[in-house]
Amino acid sequence: MFPLRQVLYRPDRIRPFASNLPIVSLTPIDGWCDDPTDPSYNRLIKTPYVASHEILWRPDHVYDIVIVVGYNDSPPIPPRGSAIFIHLMNDDQTPTAGCITLSRGDLIDILGEINSSTQLVIPLHLDQTVSPLFSHPLQEKHS
Repeated sequence: MFPLRQVLYRPDRIRPFASNLPIVSLTPIDGWCDDPTDPSYNRLIKTPYVASHEILWRPDHVYDIVIVVGYNDSPPIPPRGSAIFIHLMNDDQTPTAGCITLSRGDLIDILGEINSSTQLVIPLHLDQTVSPLFSHPLQEKHS
């Protein structure tokens, strides 16, 4: 199970939205460090940046809304992986290199439902397919 950390979005393409997670407006100089030898590994960075990184301000729309999954981030341990996101699917709906993709409508819908207690559960099925689920902690009812 993995926590959800924050929501990144492109304010030039996405109208303001509600979320119970911290919301960060992306800028054209934002990136994500994927160099396991760098102190900012698996962190949001500003470009230009000397170490290997992924640009978050992309010409396509896949990073218009991004939920950052709390994977290998507390603290990051090289080289266990970085940049595990829930983001918009490609126009051709091709798989990504480790992220979870949703349609724009589905991603916007869950933004109002998730919070810092929401956990991402990724069960591996016998046929080796992956089905992400979201889990909310049970709330005690007081009478």
